[in-house]
Amino acid sequence: MHIAVLSGKGGTGKTTVSTNLSKIMGYRYVDCDVEEPNGFIFLKPEIKKVEEVAIPIPEIDQEKCSLCKACVNACHFNALAYTKQSIMLFEQMCHGCGACMIICPTKAIHEKRRTIGKILMGYHKEIECFSGILNLGEPMAGPIISKLRQYIDNKSTIIDCAPGSSCNVVKAVIDCDYGILVTEPTVFGLHDLKIAVNLVKQMGIPHGVIINCHDPEEELVEAYCMEEHIPILGKIPFDRNIASLHSEGKLLVEDAVYRAIFQAIASKVEEVASCS
Repeated sequence: MHIAVLSGKGGTGKTTVSTNLSKIMGYRYVDCDVEEPNGFIFLKPEIKKVEEVAIPIPEIDQEKCSLCKACVNACHFNALAYTKQSIMLFEQMCHGCGACMIICPTKAIHEKRRTIGKILMGYHKEIECFSGILNLGEPMAGPIISKLRQYIDNKSTIIDCAPGSSCNVVKAVIDCDYGILVTEPTVFGLHDLKIAVNLVKQMGIPHGVIINCHDPEEELVEAYCMEEHIPILGKIPFDRNIASLHSEGKLLVEDAVYRAIFQAIASKVEEVASCS
């Protein structure tokens, strides 16, 4: 079973849920929030392998180049520009599609590899852990997420997604069996939850909600879930002790009280996901 953990916005507790559920359920953990990966802060896996992720970009032989601008016209991402002296490449705008190399009439273009990030692989005790890291200043996270997806086989996996509903989230949740949507009991939390709900509905992914920083006096999220027939998988309390554990980089399940909460959530997830 592949379970994606999503949120409409950042800071709702998505990584808290995914790391602690991975620990309780014994599922492989994959951090696809490659622009801000922080799951390893809590799981602290022993790193066994580091793999660089690179994309192909064009390299232009200016001696062969006729300045015909065919490559510039073929580039849909404006990564190539014509000057009177040469063709300029803006590396970070290049998507590595190879169209410029194919269309060049003088064969002046060949490809080279440019590193955009890396993947860390390791173990937290018996739990296999993967995390993608996008290099600072790089605009494209997609190739790293696609590479991470190659490691997701038939083994049960928790996928920690990026916040929001961007293409990076879509890449991470494709073919997932179930989606866990993490939210907060506020007006803003509900607004962004609806964005995440719309995404998983369009992708046909069964889903449920976990309410983080739960306040018994705030019922707007629960009312919405009841109206939309979305199961509430669990509630994590608004508790100063949780903040203290986070500040020390500890998993919540290391505390007996919170361990019981996540055990109940894990049982609920397995129950509803198996019926979906």
